[in-house]
Amino acid sequence: MTRAMLKGSNVPLEAATVRAVVRWTPGQEVPDVDASALLLGPGGRVRSDEDFVFYNQPRHPSGKVWRLGKRRAGQVLTDTIQTDLLGVEPEVGRVLLIASADGVAFDRVRGLSIALYDAAVAEGEPLASFDIKPETGQETALICGELYRRGDAWKFRALGEGYTNGLQGLATDYGISVDETEGAAGSGGLDRTDRTATSVAQPLPPEQPPHAWPQQPQTPPAPQPAYGYPQPAYGAAPQPTGAPHGYPPPVTAAPDPDFRLPPQGPQFIGR
Repeated sequence: MTRAMLKGSNVPLEAATVRAVVRWTPGQEVPDVDASALLLGPGGRVRSDEDFVFYNQPRHPSGKVWRLGKRRAGQVLTDTIQTDLLGVEPEVGRVLLIASADGVAFDRVRGLSIALYDAAVAEGEPLASFDIKPETGQETALICGELYRRGDAWKFRALGEGYTNGLQGLATDYGISVDETEGAAGSGGLDRTDRTATSVAQPLPPEQPPHAWPQQPQTPPAPQPAYGYPQPAYGAAPQPTGAPHGYPPPVTAAPDPDFRLPPQGPQFIGR
């Protein structure tokens, strides 16, 4: 049975490995949300930048905390952090579960929640769930909750604590070294445009034109002559035809006024 949690409440965890699933409802002008985790050692701070599991560094070196990435489940989107509680190093006392919105305020995120599952149970009901309500709406990063040790056991506490200076500000508060000139944290970097662990499709290389073989110039076919008559060369202007067979050509000039018939012979003299 799922336990619905209130802010500040806690619940014991009996599962050896848990999946923390951050959910939200996508929509127009709704920012993308990313899940991440901070492993805190003595003094409540990270031991090194490697204790930050996020989109550019999706797996802790110990292999016990890792990011599964984004999925669509019906009408909601999810991003998931999985933790092998029994394998977490003894000096790690807390694992913070974080949601960030890439510099956009959480008042534009709808239906934000976190649910914990026993990773060993396929299609099981959540062990606990927490509907997250930002206090001011201007937060750009939230600590949704924390996994923490109590003796040899682990518990989960619902928090919903917000930061207005984003994931970078939150990570810095817990000891992550951030180079503000390059937006880097450790080797991964906090530049969201450089994410390598998400399911965002990579652009295809420019399409190459198909190979074109050289074309031979096209020449029109030579006309075939009619039987028994020569034909003009292809492309020549048509020549005027003569008069119909058996007829004199038409007169094209005025008659000569000095023209006289030749003298007629006696055979033409009238009798």
